[in-house]
Amino acid sequence: MKSHTSLFRLSLLSAALASLFAAGAGAATATPTTYSDNSKAIDFIRTSCNATLYPELCYTSLSAYAKSIQQSAAHLARIAVAISLSTASHMASYVAKLSRQADYGAAPLTAVALHDCFSTFDDAIDQIRGSLKQLKQMKQMKASESFMFQMANVQTWMSAALTNEETCTDGFEDVPDGALKSEVCDRAANVKKFTSNALALVNSYVNKETNPTETP
Repeated sequence: MKSHTSLFRLSLLSAALASLFAAGAGAATATPTTYSDNSKAIDFIRTSCNATLYPELCYTSLSAYAKSIQQSAAHLARIAVAISLSTASHMASYVAKLSRQADYGAAPLTAVALHDCFSTFDDAIDQIRGSLKQLKQMKQMKASESFMFQMANVQTWMSAALTNEETCTDGFEDVPDGALKSEVCDRAANVKKFTSNALALVNSYVNKETNPTETP
């Protein structure tokens, strides 16, 4: 039952993410953006991504949203978290499909690992979704007590999501090597990179707001 409920939530989540990105694009095009503005936004994204563990992935995944991001650390962090949520959701859907297939003949260790992986990704999605909701509700973009409390929640949830994603691959340690194990672990590792980058950009955003004289 949890699997069916979670898949329904994933379909709703995909629609919500599409609306988020569409809204961002619409906001960006409402006011004409000059080549100079876009160039500055691209430079801002590339420089900000240097604070992540996977800067090239960070840049390639976020540069398409330069018009929405401009030079806003808040927008950068929010879109990075949204992308992390999207990749985690696709991974959960993929594992859910494998898990259903595993119920019909897969080795017990493999079936258990897939079920556990889906469960941990489902938890990660909840945590990333909570982070995104918190970021979208931010009203004061300054180092107030409320800001610090809300951002501490985001940092905690994103860190927990990363741990959950890592737990998925840990569950395959006792599964014999093979194509399925490699594929799941490789995909999970890729998703972790997006979540790690999003967390790093959230941390950078917090540092910028609490130390406004620092540059990205």
